[in-house]
Amino acid sequence: MSFEVLPPIPVTDLTTLKLERLVADVDEESLNKALADLAERNTSYELEEGRAATDGDLVTMDFKGSIDGVEFEGGSAEGATLTLGNGQFIPGFEDGLKGVKAGESRVVTATFPAEYPMKNLAGKDAQFAVDVKGVSKPKTPEINEDFAKGLGVESLDKLKELVGEQIKREYDQAARLKIKRELLDALDKAHSFELPPSLVDFEFDNIWRQVENNLKATNKTFADEGKTEDEARKEYRDIAERRVRLGLVIGEIGEKNKLTVSQDELRRALFERARQFPGQEKMVYEYYEKTPGAVAELRAPIFEDKVVDFVLEQSKPSERKVSRDELLKAVEEATES
Repeated sequence: MSFEVLPPIPVTDLTTLKLERLVADVDEESLNKALADLAERNTSYELEEGRAATDGDLVTMDFKGSIDGVEFEGGSAEGATLTLGNGQFIPGFEDGLKGVKAGESRVVTATFPAEYPMKNLAGKDAQFAVDVKGVSKPKTPEINEDFAKGLGVESLDKLKELVGEQIKREYDQAARLKIKRELLDALDKAHSFELPPSLVDFEFDNIWRQVENNLKATNKTFADEGKTEDEARKEYRDIAERRVRLGLVIGEIGEKNKLTVSQDELRRALFERARQFPGQEKMVYEYYEKTPGAVAELRAPIFEDKVVDFVLEQSKPSERKVSRDELLKAVEEATES
């Protein structure tokens, strides 16, 4: 009888890891931009007689679509609304509506993209008979006390405080994403041991299956990505080895330091997952009750974050002040590498 055993995993001295935490403060420019975006999202529309539609206007209409004179499924609607300039419809449709007025009828030609999910429509020209019911102009609220109170906030200063706190949370999350990636890179580099072949094979097979499915879905080949299949296999094999190595190291750190995921933490994670599917919460709960492997998928990221927090506490990263743009650029570079 033969069987595979996990190798001993000598964890490096975590205090020797050299890490840097980026810190970005909320400046006035970022705060003003966030407030302007908030006002934009609260734009209302006023119907205006005789108005010729332009970018930003809301057009209310009925339309019927056809290809070569034959109407197609899903190509008709009554009382539909469309904000010009947002790119909500297929190419050509919005351009064909510019300048329309209430009561006007037009035939608009638009082209379905070649990658459109409905293959019977992909790449084809369609004609839409449009009857315009109304054209409304946008009205973006001024950022003042009334605007703040309209959002249920007691004052403009309080609104600025809340928005600033939200921006700071986003900056902190971005900074964590970067330092977490650097931490994982450091752990990977600091540990070298023989990996169980079965674990690597299992991880590689999962990755490779996803790669092949993505290629089929996008109708591409490895040549389109500038590599051979052998080169791709080597690249994804390296990724599989990294994942297995880090998984074992993280598990070892967590076990040695008695880091665990509580039932309350799992329940909160399950609640958050259920919230992602409004109206289907019961089905989500039943799925996790009947699928032990799914519960393990909920547990894994919580456990990983606990280990990350522990390693950061041990390694005591240095801090460096940066601007918003410097932070976002650093995060982008870290996630692309």
